[in-house]
Amino acid sequence: MEDRRVGVAMDFSPGSRAALKWAVENVARKGDHLILVVVRPEEYYEQGEMQLWGVTGSPLIPVKEFSDPNVMKKYGVNPDAETIDIANGATQKEVTVVMKIYWGDAREKILDAIDKTPLSFLVIGSRGLGKIQRVIMGSVSIHIVNNASCPVTVVKSHYESHDN
Repeated sequence: MEDRRVGVAMDFSPGSRAALKWAVENVARKGDHLILVVVRPEEYYEQGEMQLWGVTGSPLIPVKEFSDPNVMKKYGVNPDAETIDIANGATQKEVTVVMKIYWGDAREKILDAIDKTPLSFLVIGSRGLGKIQRVIMGSVSIHIVNNASCPVTVVKSHYESHDN
């Protein structure tokens, strides 16, 4: 059986939770590695994990550790209970679930994660920006689809407005 590394871009929004849930239900299978790719804004830290892992990203953090608020406080990440429940559900399917945290521009760091991990597949949520918002702010998911070196699936959540 091939060693599949399925990435899910996470910002703990409803769209990224929908992407994680979709990945667990439709992609992840026994023996896979499900890697939650989290990108935090680059900030100046006098001490802490960003200073240590700012260039390469954090080490892989097992689901048991990212369920611990004290561990996540070091990284400036606060996963919500629903995300943790979905990740724990994946472990019931004998899927290894880990988190990798990067600091910087989400577009750049998600592409780095695809190439450096390397990921076999990436699932990313859509925030459901309207056409005008996409022009002004840009779309991370569209950038990733157009530049990724692996297959990418964009999952729209039911929270999005479809009349934009």
